[in-house]
Amino acid sequence: MRILFVHPNYRSGGAEIAGTWPPAWVAYLSGHLRQAGFDDIHFIDAMTDNVSDADLAKRMEKIKPDVVGVTAITPSIYRAEDVLKVASEVVPNAVRMLGGVHATFMFKQVLSEAPWVDVIVRGEGEEICTELMLAIEDGRWPADKHKIKGLAFMDGDQIVATPAASTVKDLSKIKPDWTVLEWDKYIYIPLGTRVAIPNLARGCPFTCSFCSQWKFWRDYRVRDPKDVVDEIEDLVENHGVGFFILADEEPTINKKKFVAFCQELIDRGLPDKVKWGINTRVTDIYRDRDLLKFYRKAGLVHVSLGTEAAAQMKLDIFNKETKVDENKTAIRLLREADILVEAQFIVGLDNETPETLEETYQMAWDWQPDLANWSMYTPWPFTPLFQELKDQVEVFDFSRYNFVTPIMKPAAMERGELLDGVMNNYRRFYMKKALFHYPWRGTGFRRRYLLGCLYAFLKAGVGRTFYDLGKVGYAGPQSKNKLDFQFDDSRTIAEAQMEDWEASADKAAAAKERREAVKAQMKERSAERTQDFKLPNGAEVKACGGGSQQMEDV
Repeated sequence: MRILFVHPNYRSGGAEIAGTWPPAWVAYLSGHLRQAGFDDIHFIDAMTDNVSDADLAKRMEKIKPDVVGVTAITPSIYRAEDVLKVASEVVPNAVRMLGGVHATFMFKQVLSEAPWVDVIVRGEGEEICTELMLAIEDGRWPADKHKIKGLAFMDGDQIVATPAASTVKDLSKIKPDWTVLEWDKYIYIPLGTRVAIPNLARGCPFTCSFCSQWKFWRDYRVRDPKDVVDEIEDLVENHGVGFFILADEEPTINKKKFVAFCQELIDRGLPDKVKWGINTRVTDIYRDRDLLKFYRKAGLVHVSLGTEAAAQMKLDIFNKETKVDENKTAIRLLREADILVEAQFIVGLDNETPETLEETYQMAWDWQPDLANWSMYTPWPFTPLFQELKDQVEVFDFSRYNFVTPIMKPAAMERGELLDGVMNNYRRFYMKKALFHYPWRGTGFRRRYLLGCLYAFLKAGVGRTFYDLGKVGYAGPQSKNKLDFQFDDSRTIAEAQMEDWEASADKAAAAKERREAVKAQMKERSAERTQDFKLPNGAEVKACGGGSQQMEDV
């Protein structure tokens, strides 16, 4: 059986300015499928190769696959649907499969707007996809589709979701097939070397309202550090990778496993051959302050920290645990350990103003990270935060949910003003860094890396691909009132998806009501017990200090 995977051709001027990123999903799926005996696997990276739909159709027709599979995050969902539309026209007998975080939670929306999608894989893909491929190969598809867990599909005019499949419990079975990728295409611009995106863990123990990691992966699991380093050693020795970024949202959560991972890299002499970066939290940097130089010895050279912008600090939406001084100190600790630090700021909340944008810039310059990044506030449509804010959401064109387009309009600013304010922050920060810091601070690797980052920014800026500036028509402050963000107003929430949201909201409201009722009942019973109870000498029970009132819940 012939399987064709396609990475959709979507660009936004965000992360891709730093290089061309290898689609790790296809390696992880292909590796699991090969273990099950599937060896006729093809891959088209339509994004990296900038493949048009017409060229994609020709290549599909030539390959003649039995299955066409594609994945998508929210902004690339329409391009993924387009891939399967092309497949329905040129290889109509092939089973058309879609996976990824967006389709997992928005399957009713996807199947309503793209009825040519045969099946959606919901959740962690390796085991579900393999079971689906075996059913297709054995001729049990579509007859057995209701028996396979973790799927969604149309059954007549009804949208059906089978029960959720279990997450992958035996992580030792994760054996990615990196040979499916053409490695000379994937270059990290700052260092001019091949780049990879392996993962150490799956999921996240935190349940942040704005994030989808904990919802998608469900339970937090860490792979055996030796297995991950085996994978990295293969990437370095057999595919020429010189830099990797761990795909985990926060790989330092499990300190013991992260330290073991670093030690394994050192024991195999890999830090001399490959450098790497991570995303993590300020609290973890504080916790590991005495280990930062050890992490640097293991090859860690770049840490991206989620820090608060000024407008965020005035709200409790994100439930962050850090304070201004802690952010500044964490950045200092990393720089003292010779680890480059990138501060990430989210801007564009409802309370954003020109003044808060200026405050955020001043904080960034005061904290002195090596790099700074301002991302537009973008609530994923399948997160609790979106449910809370959906009455304020005006844009349902998911192709623009890319963290560089102002989806949410602040109450006191127009979208063009917001984008211009962000560009003003970028201009000032990097102009001063370019003139007074990067060429003169540090020597050797550090200086080369920072100048490489500056080159990546300049390259994207000159080409006007950064932040999609060319596409929206931004040419400086004079153009801020003339921008066209090209929102597709025809995009709306499908009725089936809306019904699903409303049902979920009703369940959440009912659950909250039940919790409040139980809490009130317990409080009432506690008061009754206290009132009735007397000490042996007949005295009333008193709180510490002699008080008789219970503290109010806050």
